[in-house]
Amino acid sequence: MSVQSLPTVNLAAGLDDDFDVLIVGLSSTAGEDRLVGVPDGVASTAGPLDDVARGLGATSKESSTTVVPLPGGRRVVIVGLGAGDATAEEARRADMARRAERARRAAGAGLRVAGGLPGDAPLRVAVSLGATAGTLQAVAEGALLGVYNYRPASGKPGVGAITVICDAAGDTAEAALSRGVTCGTVIDQARDWINTPPNLLYPESFAGLIGQAVEGTDIGVTVWDEAALQRDGFGGILAVGGGSARPPRLVELTYAPAGADKHLALIGKGVTFDSGGLNLKPGDSMDTMKSDMSGAASVVAATLAIAAARLPLRVTTYAALAENMPSGSAFRASDVMTMFGGRTVENSNSDAEGRIVMADAIAKACQANPDMVIDIATLTGACVVALGERVAGVMTRDDASAELVLSAAAAAGEPFWRLPIPEETRAKLDSDVADIKSTGDRPGGALTAAAFLAEFVPDGVAWAHLDIAGPAFNTHEPYHYVPKGATGAGIRTLIALAESMAG
Repeated sequence: MSVQSLPTVNLAAGLDDDFDVLIVGLSSTAGEDRLVGVPDGVASTAGPLDDVARGLGATSKESSTTVVPLPGGRRVVIVGLGAGDATAEEARRADMARRAERARRAAGAGLRVAGGLPGDAPLRVAVSLGATAGTLQAVAEGALLGVYNYRPASGKPGVGAITVICDAAGDTAEAALSRGVTCGTVIDQARDWINTPPNLLYPESFAGLIGQAVEGTDIGVTVWDEAALQRDGFGGILAVGGGSARPPRLVELTYAPAGADKHLALIGKGVTFDSGGLNLKPGDSMDTMKSDMSGAASVVAATLAIAAARLPLRVTTYAALAENMPSGSAFRASDVMTMFGGRTVENSNSDAEGRIVMADAIAKACQANPDMVIDIATLTGACVVALGERVAGVMTRDDASAELVLSAAAAAGEPFWRLPIPEETRAKLDSDVADIKSTGDRPGGALTAAAFLAEFVPDGVAWAHLDIAGPAFNTHEPYHYVPKGATGAGIRTLIALAESMAG
């Protein structure tokens, strides 16, 4: 799905007659299921909507869906909202982030179902979930995330327009809707890149697509090709990409609005296909390795959203792009690489290539002495073992950086969990022939990877490493607003972090 084909999203105070599908909620309040957001005058062909919903077994279980026919061939999709707040006072006190995530999930689940309904033309969908000024952005995000489908269902018209019904009005509501649309759009763009087959998306082509994405924005772009990487000493990126017939690239994006007094650096791993190099992966471990550039897609998408919102924050973004392949020119175990800035690294395992390309980009980013450095990568299977497939890891050297990231993740509705970088981990990376080795022993592999990256961040620079190896690519059935395939994990957190730094 090209982002140009995403449906339009509009705001309305009430339901008019121009819709094909209506999405409403079903919430459990004080043990009783109650419909939420049903406009006056809406009734099914079989009678009152709440009676029909009960008869069809509709449930308030979060993201469950039930389709009910309406007169004139229209349909209503009833989406479970989970347990609601028993009183208005409890609703007022309820954590806004939790309520927003519930709305995001409901909108996403409803649009997933609507997108698969039959019709003669693209469907006009009204989303009436009792949105407030506080949840409006989340509903818009969820709607665009839920409607996303990299390969649209054959013979189905899909969704052409979305109207979000909300009592709130005015500039504040329009701004919230705009933020939600921007966020949903950039995440769907990142999903497109991640889902693209690796014979079509490789370092050079991905760099070109990034350049196209920032055209017409306030974002500047610089691309290092293989000659420029050699000239400027990016030995890690060159080593990882050396085994491929498709040479590596480094893409720098710069957003520097007037008056910005803080500087955020974002670094994303962009290994467009990871075979493991000479440390070849087993065949069944390569199926999803087109997604090993999810970190690069995430930082580019976040930068697009930050610039679109005109946040008063300077942002420098690096996408380190390489294809890790085995060949006569591939880097070997025991090779020593000279990284950007001069530090030497002994390669221990060519399947630990992500930290190598990231280290070059981190060292480059730190030259500008940013206020905060965030790197994000599908870095280690060890993080998946530790946290599962839906939770990302965050590792830092200080509590303040960890709190900043975790607060942003909570506000964005994304599950992150802090993992430590134990003091003794650095000793595992000692080398007899270089400044540092790329890997240590097997236990605590995610922590060792973070300890390696930390070596390229100068003391005193706030830094956090986000390992999204688990949630970046969903190999199971869709759920909530999450499709099968690329998810766009981490992007909402990066945007929320930037908003926090911008003030």
